[in-house]
Amino acid sequence: MLNDSLRPARDDARTFWRLVFMCRKRALIATVLAPIALVLATPVFAADPPKADAGKTAKAAPAPVKASAQQRTEARRLDPLAQAAFWGAEFEVDPADAEAGAGLAKALRALGRADEAAIAATKGLIAHPDDTGLLLELARAHIARGQGFYAIEPARKVAALSPKDWRPLTLLGVAYEQAERDEEAEAAHRQAIALAPNEATPMANHAMHLAARGDLAGAEAELRRAVTLPSAGIQVRQNLALVVGLQGRLPEAEKLVRADLPPEQVANNLAYLRAAVGQAGQSRSWDAMRAGGGR
Repeated sequence: MLNDSLRPARDDARTFWRLVFMCRKRALIATVLAPIALVLATPVFAADPPKADAGKTAKAAPAPVKASAQQRTEARRLDPLAQAAFWGAEFEVDPADAEAGAGLAKALRALGRADEAAIAATKGLIAHPDDTGLLLELARAHIARGQGFYAIEPARKVAALSPKDWRPLTLLGVAYEQAERDEEAEAAHRQAIALAPNEATPMANHAMHLAARGDLAGAEAELRRAVTLPSAGIQVRQNLALVVGLQGRLPEAEKLVRADLPPEQVANNLAYLRAAVGQAGQSRSWDAMRAGGGR
């Protein structure tokens, strides 16, 4: 669960559940909405020259003005759709604005538009190839689109630029998983936890790696530690519900689900769990569960 430090950021819990337990590509929560309209420049054509006796000259249109620091701070509190509109306009005014590029990529990813998020981050990196915010967003976008292999390079670059930052390492762990490089994934997850033992995200990501390998008991133990940390959010708690449910303890899983979600989402998630447990049979393996459902 990649949060906004990383992850995927959060969001539509129902879609998150689908992505988490139907495949190992644990993308950030996505709600697919209609594309936003960015401000595009229109062609300028030569006008008829003014009459000599007009005595007036045409005024040039005012140049676009970038938002203030306060406006940008306020924009970060908006919903993803509004953020996408805001940062899209800012990025249109100045394509070399790294903050705007990263903000747009993050908002698009939250809307489920991971391909567009990757494009936005890539455009921002043209002017700022070593910007860690843009590199992290590019890695997150590739993971969100299920193409973790392409997240490895930007995540590695951030890890080299900021060796004490746990975020690129936990992203690397998920990226290696998607690239089916399990030993490297395990090592990256453990490095992230070592750098940030009191952060819920790297611990939860490692737990889901264990679950993907069939170690549901180990995943549950790690998630129970993660949910006690101050940084634990809804995704961490819902991952715990998922892992508990996959072990056949549906009443306990239901209690965990109801603590965070409205009734209609509870019903949907429990239906997925029952189907997953039924598909998995006695083994209840992650692979059996993953193969059992559509999207």
